[in-house]
Amino acid sequence: MKAVVFHGSDTGLSVEDIPIPKIGPDDMLVKVAACGVCHTDLHYIEHGVPTFKKPPIVLGHEASGIVDQVGDRVEDFAKGQRVLIPAVLTCGKCMFCRMGRENICSSMTMLGNHFDGAYAEYVAVPAKDVLHLPESIPLQEASIIADAISTPYHAVKNRAKVRPGDTVVVFGCGGVGINAVQLATASGGCVIAVDMNEKKLEWAREYGAVHTINASKVERVSKEVKKLTGGGADIAMEVIGNPRTIEEAFECVRMGGRLCVVGYTHEKISIVAGKIMFKEIEVVGSLGCRPLDYKPLIRMVESGVIDVKRQVTHRFALDELEQAFAVMKEGVSLRSIVVP
Repeated sequence: MKAVVFHGSDTGLSVEDIPIPKIGPDDMLVKVAACGVCHTDLHYIEHGVPTFKKPPIVLGHEASGIVDQVGDRVEDFAKGQRVLIPAVLTCGKCMFCRMGRENICSSMTMLGNHFDGAYAEYVAVPAKDVLHLPESIPLQEASIIADAISTPYHAVKNRAKVRPGDTVVVFGCGGVGINAVQLATASGGCVIAVDMNEKKLEWAREYGAVHTINASKVERVSKEVKKLTGGGADIAMEVIGNPRTIEEAFECVRMGGRLCVVGYTHEKISIVAGKIMFKEIEVVGSLGCRPLDYKPLIRMVESGVIDVKRQVTHRFALDELEQAFAVMKEGVSLRSIVVP
Protein backbone atom coordinates (compact mmCIF):
# COMPACT_ATOMS: atom_id res chain seq x y z
CA MET A 1 0.00 0.00 0.00
CA LYS A 2 1.00 3.64 -0.41
CA ALA A 3 1.90 5.56 2.77
CA VAL A 4 3.78 8.65 3.91
CA VAL A 5 6.61 7.45 6.16
CA PHE A 6 8.35 9.69 8.70
CA HIS A 7 12.04 8.86 9.09
CA GLY A 8 12.92 11.45 11.74
CA SER A 9 13.18 15.24 11.98
CA ASP A 10 16.54 15.21 10.17
CA THR A 11 15.28 13.11 7.26
CA GLY A 12 11.61 14.08 6.97
CA LEU A 13 8.83 12.39 5.01
CA SER A 14 8.77 10.09 2.00
CA VAL A 15 5.98 8.41 0.06
CA GLU A 16 6.63 4.67 0.02
CA ASP A 17 5.07 1.33 -0.79
CA ILE A 18 4.85 -0.65 2.45
CA PRO A 19 2.98 -3.85 3.40
CA ILE A 20 -0.70 -3.63 4.31
CA PRO A 21 -0.88 -4.04 8.12
CA LYS A 22 -1.86 -7.44 9.51
CA ILE A 23 -4.58 -7.62 12.15
CA GLY A 24 -5.08 -9.70 15.25
CA PRO A 25 -8.31 -11.36 16.44
CA ASP A 26 -9.52 -8.19 18.22
CA ASP A 27 -8.49 -5.73 15.51
CA MET A 28 -9.83 -4.36 12.26
CA LEU A 29 -8.27 -3.15 9.04
CA VAL A 30 -9.73 0.12 7.80
CA LYS A 31 -9.41 1.50 4.28
CA VAL A 32 -8.70 5.16 4.99
CA ALA A 33 -11.18 7.60 3.45
CA ALA A 34 -9.42 10.67 4.81
CA CYS A 35 -7.02 11.78 7.52
CA GLY A 36 -7.02 15.26 9.00
CA VAL A 37 -3.79 17.27 8.89
CA CYS A 38 -2.92 18.32 12.43
CA HIS A 39 -0.34 20.69 13.90
CA THR A 40 0.68 17.89 16.29
CA ASP A 41 2.46 16.20 13.40
CA LEU A 42 4.60 19.32 12.93
CA HIS A 43 5.90 18.88 16.48
CA TYR A 44 7.40 15.58 15.32
CA ILE A 45 8.55 16.77 11.89
CA GLU A 46 9.93 20.23 12.66
CA HIS A 47 10.22 20.74 16.41
CA GLY A 48 12.07 17.61 17.46
CA VAL A 49 9.31 16.17 19.64
CA PRO A 50 9.91 12.39 19.56
CA THR A 51 7.26 9.88 18.57
CA PHE A 52 6.80 7.06 21.08
CA LYS A 53 7.60 4.51 18.39
CA LYS A 54 10.97 5.33 16.90
CA PRO A 55 10.92 6.18 13.18
CA PRO A 56 10.29 4.99 10.59
CA ILE A 57 6.61 5.46 11.38
CA VAL A 58 3.49 6.45 9.47
CA LEU A 59 2.02 9.61 11.02
CA GLY A 60 -1.63 10.75 10.95
CA HIS A 61 -4.12 10.37 13.81
CA GLU A 62 -7.42 11.84 12.59
CA ALA A 63 -9.05 9.22 10.39
CA SER A 64 -12.31 7.96 8.98
CA GLY A 65 -12.80 5.07 6.59
CA ILE A 66 -14.44 1.83 5.54
CA VAL A 67 -13.96 -1.49 7.33
CA ASP A 68 -11.96 -3.83 5.09
CA GLN A 69 -11.27 -6.78 7.45
CA VAL A 70 -12.24 -7.72 10.99
CA GLY A 71 -10.54 -10.08 13.43
CA ASP A 72 -12.08 -13.40 14.48
CA ARG A 73 -13.31 -12.04 17.83
CA VAL A 74 -14.81 -8.80 16.47
CA GLU A 75 -18.61 -8.89 16.61
CA ASP A 76 -19.85 -5.30 16.26
CA PHE A 77 -18.39 -4.48 12.85
CA ALA A 78 -18.47 -5.94 9.35
CA LYS A 79 -16.72 -5.28 6.08
CA GLY A 80 -18.06 -2.23 4.26
CA GLN A 81 -19.21 -0.26 7.30
CA ARG A 82 -18.31 3.42 7.75
CA VAL A 83 -16.20 4.17 10.82
CA LEU A 84 -14.42 6.88 12.78
CA ILE A 85 -11.12 6.09 14.52
CA PRO A 86 -10.42 8.11 17.69
CA ALA A 87 -6.95 9.65 17.82
CA VAL A 88 -6.16 8.15 21.23
CA LEU A 89 -6.87 4.55 22.25
CA THR A 90 -7.31 3.56 25.90
CA CYS A 91 -6.66 0.43 27.96
CA GLY A 92 -9.96 0.42 29.92
CA LYS A 93 -8.18 -1.12 32.93
CA CYS A 94 -5.99 1.48 34.65
CA MET A 95 -7.05 3.69 37.57
CA PHE A 96 -7.89 6.64 35.30
CA CYS A 97 -9.97 4.56 32.90
CA ARG A 98 -11.88 3.09 35.84
CA MET A 99 -12.49 6.64 37.13
CA GLY A 100 -14.06 7.60 33.80
CA ARG A 101 -11.05 9.68 32.76
CA GLU A 102 -9.89 7.51 29.90
CA ASN A 103 -8.43 10.49 28.04
CA ILE A 104 -5.54 10.48 30.55
CA CYS A 105 -5.22 6.67 30.51
CA SER A 106 -1.84 5.64 31.96
CA SER A 107 -1.41 3.16 29.08
CA MET A 108 -2.89 5.21 26.24
CA THR A 109 -1.66 4.77 22.71
CA MET A 110 -1.96 7.24 19.89
CA LEU A 111 -2.39 6.64 16.21
CA GLY A 112 0.64 7.88 14.31
CA ASN A 113 2.71 8.07 17.49
CA HIS A 114 2.75 4.72 19.28
CA PHE A 115 1.97 2.77 16.09
CA ASP A 116 1.53 3.42 12.37
CA GLY A 117 -1.13 6.00 11.60
CA ALA A 118 -3.44 7.00 8.80
CA TYR A 119 -1.41 8.91 6.23
CA ALA A 120 -1.79 5.67 4.34
CA GLU A 121 -4.26 3.67 2.29
CA TYR A 122 -4.96 1.28 5.19
CA VAL A 123 -4.62 1.35 8.97
CA ALA A 124 -4.98 -1.41 11.57
CA VAL A 125 -6.59 -0.55 14.93
CA PRO A 126 -8.22 -2.28 17.92
CA ALA A 127 -11.92 -2.71 17.17
CA LYS A 128 -13.02 -1.79 20.70
CA ASP A 129 -12.10 1.87 20.13
CA VAL A 130 -13.71 2.35 16.71
CA LEU A 131 -17.06 4.13 16.24
CA HIS A 132 -19.84 3.66 13.71
CA LEU A 133 -20.54 6.66 11.48
CA PRO A 134 -24.11 7.47 10.38
CA GLU A 135 -24.71 7.61 6.63
CA SER A 136 -25.82 11.23 6.92
CA ILE A 137 -22.33 12.44 7.90
CA PRO A 138 -19.96 12.94 4.94
CA LEU A 139 -17.27 10.28 5.25
CA GLN A 140 -14.15 12.25 4.34
CA GLU A 141 -15.04 15.35 6.37
CA ALA A 142 -15.96 13.11 9.32
CA SER A 143 -12.25 12.43 9.86
CA ILE A 144 -11.81 15.76 11.65
CA ILE A 145 -14.22 14.64 14.39
CA ALA A 146 -11.46 12.34 15.65
CA ASP A 147 -9.37 15.22 17.02
CA ALA A 148 -10.11 18.71 15.71
CA ILE A 149 -13.66 18.50 17.06
CA SER A 150 -13.41 15.93 19.86
CA THR A 151 -10.53 17.70 21.63
CA PRO A 152 -12.33 21.05 21.98
CA TYR A 153 -15.58 19.21 22.79
CA HIS A 154 -13.97 17.69 25.88
CA ALA A 155 -12.28 21.00 26.70
CA VAL A 156 -15.51 23.04 26.47
CA LYS A 157 -17.82 20.51 28.12
CA ASN A 158 -15.73 18.81 30.77
CA ARG A 159 -12.77 21.05 31.57
CA ALA A 160 -13.77 24.67 30.84
CA LYS A 161 -17.35 23.72 31.79
CA VAL A 162 -18.98 26.40 29.66
CA ARG A 163 -22.53 27.20 30.75
CA PRO A 164 -25.22 29.37 29.15
CA GLY A 165 -24.38 33.04 29.63
CA ASP A 166 -20.66 32.55 30.28
CA THR A 167 -18.26 34.93 28.59
CA VAL A 168 -15.55 32.84 26.94
CA VAL A 169 -12.38 34.19 25.34
CA VAL A 170 -10.70 31.76 22.93
CA PHE A 171 -7.05 32.31 22.01
CA GLY A 172 -6.29 30.79 18.61
CA CYS A 173 -8.76 30.20 15.78
CA GLY A 174 -7.10 27.39 13.85
CA GLY A 175 -8.64 23.97 13.25
CA VAL A 176 -9.05 23.16 16.96
CA GLY A 177 -9.65 26.72 18.13
CA ILE A 178 -12.46 27.37 15.65
CA ASN A 179 -14.28 24.38 17.11
CA ALA A 180 -13.72 25.71 20.62
CA VAL A 181 -15.53 28.82 19.35
CA GLN A 182 -18.29 26.75 17.73
CA LEU A 183 -18.79 24.43 20.70
CA ALA A 184 -18.65 27.18 23.33
CA THR A 185 -21.29 29.04 21.33
CA ALA A 186 -23.41 25.89 21.09
CA SER A 187 -23.13 25.59 24.88
CA GLY A 188 -24.63 29.07 25.32
CA GLY A 189 -21.39 30.99 25.77
CA CYS A 190 -20.76 34.54 24.57
CA VAL A 191 -17.45 34.06 22.73
CA ILE A 192 -14.62 36.52 22.18
CA ALA A 193 -12.16 35.11 19.62
CA VAL A 194 -8.51 36.16 19.54
CA ASP A 195 -6.03 35.67 16.69
CA MET A 196 -3.53 37.61 14.58
CA ASN A 197 -4.97 36.41 11.26
CA GLU A 198 -7.94 38.39 9.94
CA LYS A 199 -9.19 35.46 7.86
CA LYS A 200 -9.32 33.26 10.96
CA LEU A 201 -11.15 35.97 12.87
CA GLU A 202 -13.65 36.15 10.01
CA TRP A 203 -14.14 32.38 10.33
CA ALA A 204 -14.59 32.79 14.08
CA ARG A 205 -17.43 35.25 13.51
CA GLU A 206 -19.04 32.81 11.08
CA TYR A 207 -18.86 30.09 13.73
CA GLY A 208 -20.48 32.17 16.45
CA ALA A 209 -17.98 34.59 18.00
CA VAL A 210 -19.75 37.73 19.21
CA HIS A 211 -16.53 39.75 19.35
CA THR A 212 -13.09 39.31 17.77
CA ILE A 213 -9.73 40.81 18.71
CA ASN A 214 -6.70 40.97 16.44
CA ALA A 215 -3.86 40.58 18.95
CA SER A 216 -1.39 42.29 16.60
CA LYS A 217 -3.42 45.50 16.62
CA VAL A 218 -3.94 46.06 20.35
CA GLU A 219 -1.56 46.83 23.21
CA ARG A 220 -2.86 44.04 25.46
CA VAL A 221 -5.62 41.56 24.68
CA SER A 222 -6.51 41.34 28.37
CA LYS A 223 -7.27 45.07 28.45
CA GLU A 224 -9.64 44.71 25.49
CA VAL A 225 -11.35 41.69 27.04
CA LYS A 226 -11.87 43.53 30.33
CA LYS A 227 -13.43 46.45 28.45
CA LEU A 228 -15.80 44.14 26.58
CA THR A 229 -16.78 42.12 29.65
CA GLY A 230 -16.67 44.72 32.39
CA GLY A 231 -13.86 43.12 34.37
CA GLY A 232 -12.79 39.90 32.71
CA ALA A 233 -14.10 36.74 31.06
CA ASP A 234 -15.70 33.91 32.99
CA ILE A 235 -13.52 31.47 31.05
CA ALA A 236 -10.38 31.77 28.93
CA MET A 237 -9.27 28.97 26.62
CA GLU A 238 -5.77 28.88 25.13
CA VAL A 239 -5.73 26.68 22.02
CA ILE A 240 -2.30 27.59 20.62
CA GLY A 241 0.38 26.28 22.97
CA ASN A 242 2.40 29.48 23.34
CA PRO A 243 3.69 30.56 26.79
CA ARG A 244 2.94 34.23 26.08
CA THR A 245 -0.66 33.62 25.05
CA ILE A 246 -1.23 31.28 28.00
CA GLU A 247 -0.07 34.05 30.32
CA GLU A 248 -2.24 36.62 28.54
CA ALA A 249 -5.24 34.29 28.65
CA PHE A 250 -4.76 34.03 32.41
CA GLU A 251 -4.83 37.83 32.67
CA CYS A 252 -8.19 37.87 30.85
CA VAL A 253 -9.97 35.86 33.54
CA ARG A 254 -12.17 37.58 36.10
CA MET A 255 -12.18 36.86 39.80
CA GLY A 256 -13.53 33.34 40.35
CA GLY A 257 -13.02 32.48 36.68
CA ARG A 258 -11.29 29.62 34.91
CA LEU A 259 -8.34 29.22 32.55
CA CYS A 260 -8.37 26.11 30.36
CA VAL A 261 -5.10 25.24 28.60
CA VAL A 262 -5.68 23.14 25.47
CA GLY A 263 -2.58 24.03 23.43
CA TYR A 264 0.66 22.12 23.96
CA THR A 265 4.04 23.64 24.74
CA HIS A 266 7.11 22.16 26.40
CA GLU A 267 8.15 25.61 27.65
CA LYS A 268 7.60 27.11 31.10
CA ILE A 269 5.02 29.82 31.76
CA SER A 270 5.04 32.62 34.32
CA ILE A 271 1.84 33.23 36.28
CA VAL A 272 1.56 35.15 39.57
CA ALA A 273 0.51 32.51 42.09
CA GLY A 274 -1.02 35.13 44.38
CA LYS A 275 -3.61 35.97 41.72
CA ILE A 276 -4.68 32.33 41.56
CA MET A 277 -5.21 32.31 45.33
CA PHE A 278 -6.68 35.76 45.97
CA LYS A 279 -8.96 35.65 42.91
CA GLU A 280 -9.81 31.95 43.31
CA ILE A 281 -8.97 31.36 39.66
CA GLU A 282 -9.05 27.77 38.44
CA VAL A 283 -6.29 26.67 36.05
CA VAL A 284 -7.06 23.40 34.27
CA GLY A 285 -5.54 21.44 31.43
CA SER A 286 -7.43 19.54 28.76
CA LEU A 287 -6.21 16.54 26.79
CA GLY A 288 -8.02 14.73 24.00
CA CYS A 289 -11.48 13.33 24.55
CA ARG A 290 -13.07 10.56 26.59
CA PRO A 291 -14.49 7.62 24.60
CA LEU A 292 -17.97 8.14 26.08
CA ASP A 293 -18.14 11.65 24.63
CA TYR A 294 -17.79 10.58 21.00
CA LYS A 295 -21.35 9.31 20.56
CA PRO A 296 -23.09 12.52 21.71
CA LEU A 297 -20.59 14.50 19.64
CA ILE A 298 -21.39 12.43 16.54
CA ARG A 299 -25.11 13.09 17.21
CA MET A 300 -24.39 16.84 17.31
CA VAL A 301 -22.69 16.58 13.92
CA GLU A 302 -25.52 14.44 12.55
CA SER A 303 -28.14 16.95 13.69
CA GLY A 304 -26.25 19.88 12.17
CA VAL A 305 -25.38 21.61 15.44
CA ILE A 306 -21.72 21.10 14.53
CA ASP A 307 -20.72 21.73 10.91
CA VAL A 308 -17.89 19.54 9.58
CA LYS A 309 -18.26 19.92 5.82
CA ARG A 310 -17.65 23.67 5.75
CA GLN A 311 -14.53 23.33 7.91
CA VAL A 312 -12.58 21.32 5.36
CA THR A 313 -11.09 24.03 3.15
CA HIS A 314 -8.31 22.01 1.48
CA ARG A 315 -7.82 18.42 0.24
CA PHE A 316 -4.53 16.77 -0.67
CA ALA A 317 -3.27 13.45 -1.98
CA LEU A 318 -0.75 11.45 0.06
CA ASP A 319 2.17 12.74 -1.99
CA GLU A 320 1.00 16.32 -1.36
CA LEU A 321 1.22 16.12 2.45
CA GLU A 322 4.04 18.65 2.69
CA GLN A 323 1.85 21.13 0.78
CA ALA A 324 -0.87 20.53 3.36
CA PHE A 325 1.52 21.48 6.15
CA ALA A 326 2.62 24.53 4.16
CA VAL A 327 -0.91 25.97 3.82
CA MET A 328 -1.53 25.26 7.50
CA LYS A 329 1.59 27.21 8.52
CA GLU A 330 0.62 30.03 6.16
CA GLY A 331 -2.76 30.27 7.91
CA VAL A 332 -4.78 30.00 4.72
CA SER A 333 -6.50 26.71 5.61
CA LEU A 334 -9.08 26.10 8.27
CA ARG A 335 -8.77 22.32 8.17
CA SER A 336 -7.04 20.22 5.54
CA ILE A 337 -7.50 16.53 4.91
CA VAL A 338 -5.40 13.97 3.09
CA VAL A 339 -7.43 11.67 0.84
CA PRO A 340 -5.54 8.45 -0.06
